[in-house]
Amino acid sequence: MPIFEYICNNCGHSFEKLIRRSEPTIACPNCSSEKTTKKLSSFAVNGCDSKKSSGGHSCSSCSGGRCSTCCG
Repeated sequence: MPIFEYICNNCGHSFEKLIRRSEPTIACPNCSSEKTTKKLSSFAVNGCDSKKSSGGHSCSSCSGGRCSTCCG
């Protein structure tokens, strides 16, 4: 069961939720509103393996440590 990040469209509260398949709607724990939006997590946006990408130390192709060789 994955954990997702949400933001409430009603009160603006950010929260994480462990999602079960049987749970069709996600309610805000702060105001109980079901008007929530799943946030795009920083892990999904980054996509690099931190073991491979160490700020350019292990990459010979770039200086930023975030090229296709580092993040393959």
